[in-house]
Amino acid sequence: MPNFISLLCNTLIMKRITVFLLLGLAGYTIVSSCKKVQPSAPANEAILDGPVEGLTPAQNIIFLRGDVAFNDEIFTSETGLGPIFVATSCGSCHAGDGKGHPFSTLTRFGQTDSTGNKYLTKGAPQLQHRALPGFEPEKLPEGATFTRLMPPANTGVGYLEAVTDQDLLAMSDPTDADGDGISGTVNWIPIKNYINLQDGAVTKNGKCIGRFGKKAGAYNLMQQTASAYNQDMGISSLYEPIDTYTGLEIDPEVSTQTLNDVVFYLQTLKAPIQRNPTHPDVVAGKQLFVQADCAKCHKPELKTGYSPIAPLSYQSFYPYTDMLMHDMGPGLDDGYTEGMATTAEWRTPALWGLGLSKNSQGGSYFLLHDGRAHSIQDAIMLHGGEATNSRNKYNALPESDKKKMLTFLESL
Repeated sequence: MPNFISLLCNTLIMKRITVFLLLGLAGYTIVSSCKKVQPSAPANEAILDGPVEGLTPAQNIIFLRGDVAFNDEIFTSETGLGPIFVATSCGSCHAGDGKGHPFSTLTRFGQTDSTGNKYLTKGAPQLQHRALPGFEPEKLPEGATFTRLMPPANTGVGYLEAVTDQDLLAMSDPTDADGDGISGTVNWIPIKNYINLQDGAVTKNGKCIGRFGKKAGAYNLMQQTASAYNQDMGISSLYEPIDTYTGLEIDPEVSTQTLNDVVFYLQTLKAPIQRNPTHPDVVAGKQLFVQADCAKCHKPELKTGYSPIAPLSYQSFYPYTDMLMHDMGPGLDDGYTEGMATTAEWRTPALWGLGLSKNSQGGSYFLLHDGRAHSIQDAIMLHGGEATNSRNKYNALPESDKKKMLTFLESL
């Protein structure tokens, strides 16, 4: 009997071991299968979002709060949306922190020269073309000139904010003193009472140097953000308290902390990372880009001054812009302006992240201020005014060299 019991026990033990082995094998198979099915995370250089390196734990928490407010919060009538508006969230215009799509373009109207906007009592400067039920959306007033503006990519903008006024003025050449046909200039805009001017900021007759927006109509990211909440979504704040529908001052509909969180999020988004920078065609394309004088406006390297955010202080970065206003000729003159810029002047857009633009634009390019260019080459060929010489130099290249320059631009 004891031998029988011993044999029975041994048999049960072996069966249990076998079950455990089978379960373990099944578990391993499932995990292995999941690893094969689960997509890998995209490479850092393949995406535009993500924080700069070097943030403290406390700053990372603020970044995450700002990320949620920017990308996840969708406003409704109960949370302050409208009653007239353009979009219901920040992220709907900047998917993945990238460029916008024709469906998310903004319409600005009412100003034709430096004397200011003549249609402020008729809804200017921005057209809110959507409305909540029971309300009528805005319509363009008769006789008002207007332009359509594509939402820009957000990444790296904290670096641009930290460039000093002195550096911007040093790059400008309003009278074309060097005779190269390029006369970039800063745009002087009215100082908003709530913006904090950077240390050493240059002002003139109650105006400061704009650096954000297609016409450089905003001084810093706080002004850009507060204005976007108000003009894009009809959301009032401590800084922009006017109701876009009635024109009356109302209580804030977004908290100042949320506004500050979103600004910090934008300030600390990482700079786009170039892809394949050592590829021979990319290297050759960059040389051709410089030889065509494109780099005179799309400057490869800029430097920041002091920033209260340590990782942004005194840094070299590579945005391919001079942040200045340039006359782009009659073909890109929409008859509308902001600040002291003329209607044909546009701020040089940063080219970093250009090759990733299609990711947020439905798989196709929509370039220039209004998205009219459907390829990088289309955008180049629409350059006029101060960029005519560079356009002609590009057009004179053999097709093989054009391809190399486009390959370089796609890598940014």
